[in-house]
Amino acid sequence: MIPRYTRPEIGAVWTQQAKLESWLEVELAATEAWAAEGVVPEEAAREAREKAAFTVEAVDEREKVTDHDVAAFVDVVSGSVGEHGRWIHYGLTSSDVLDTALALQLRRAGEVVLASACAYRDALVRRALEHRDTLCVGRTHGVHAEPTTFGLRLAGFAFEADRNLDRLEEAFAQLAVGKLSGAVGTYASVPPAVEARVMQKLGLGREDVATQVVPRDRHAELLSAIAIAGAGLERFATEVRNLQKTEVREVEEPFAAGQKGSSAMPHKRNPIRTERITGLARVLRGYSQAAIENVALWHERDISHSGAERVILPDATIALDYMQDLAAKVASGMTVNEERMRENLGLTYGALFSQRALTALVESGLTRDDAYRVVQENAQRAWDTRTEFRDLLAEATPDLDLDKVFDYGAYLTHVPEIFERLEALRS
Repeated sequence: MIPRYTRPEIGAVWTQQAKLESWLEVELAATEAWAAEGVVPEEAAREAREKAAFTVEAVDEREKVTDHDVAAFVDVVSGSVGEHGRWIHYGLTSSDVLDTALALQLRRAGEVVLASACAYRDALVRRALEHRDTLCVGRTHGVHAEPTTFGLRLAGFAFEADRNLDRLEEAFAQLAVGKLSGAVGTYASVPPAVEARVMQKLGLGREDVATQVVPRDRHAELLSAIAIAGAGLERFATEVRNLQKTEVREVEEPFAAGQKGSSAMPHKRNPIRTERITGLARVLRGYSQAAIENVALWHERDISHSGAERVILPDATIALDYMQDLAAKVASGMTVNEERMRENLGLTYGALFSQRALTALVESGLTRDDAYRVVQENAQRAWDTRTEFRDLLAEATPDLDLDKVFDYGAYLTHVPEIFERLEALRS
């Protein structure tokens, strides 16, 4: 991922240095496991732990000769150990190291991603509770429907964020597995006891049946969860973008002192953060598709997945972490224009009370169809002619209790019950 969208903590997980350090963790754990099994001299394992070293530059230079990154790494590390370096990578195949080390990197990436996911959810919860009673219009098909509260709208995003947090936790957890079972997963060159010792040392589970690689459905599950989380972020971003339109202007992104919205038009305050989230969500969906394509490898393994994973796994985790942090800042810092929300409630001249008028007429004895036609005619007339719907209804149905019909409070009767659920989420 480009530096523009990379936060330092997760960026550090995916450096070349960090990757090779993970490889070394696996190699040293394997050498020590072999020693515990009595195959490798204990002195060799001890020296490997004390002396094993590499530089990224040395490995890159060696790879120019080997044209194989793991082989180059093993050559450099073995050389640093000296005579006992011959025991480095003993009995292993490249994917034993690659996939197990990748699990370590993903575990570290997961810690960062889950933290930003939690922060995003909590920001939404705080603002939802702040605006639990802030009345605004609900929209379906982009058209005014009935009143709701802005807090209730945010509560929906908060629960979605919580579901995405759960999905991400599960996806990262099921990826915390490695394998040291040799070239085709038969343990012909490395026994299960060595694998068990290594996984215990590294805090990973064992892949029950591996080929040469850990099956890629695990990685596809993570990328799918990331794409779904990205879609949730995009849904929130799209809401803010729509509410920031000049004609609506109920919500605005934070706009910092000194910030410029346009190089040509100084009046502009554009929703650039939420637009950025929207664009990156599209990237995440593409990465998810690539991960699903990676599941079907030839026989015990090919490397068609490898090149894609070098891009999609770092980029997807980095991008999601960035997007979640950005969305949390938008949620925490956005300006909520309560007065404009109130003004916009009146844009239909009361026509949004149409369902309450309909049910009141049905209760008064009219058939539903007759009641519907009375309400529809007057509600649409109110909207089209800019005449108050209440006045038109008073003429058409003089016996109707209009105070009961035109009551904003009626829409909020059960909202406290919903917010009890949100309070439980916070606890």
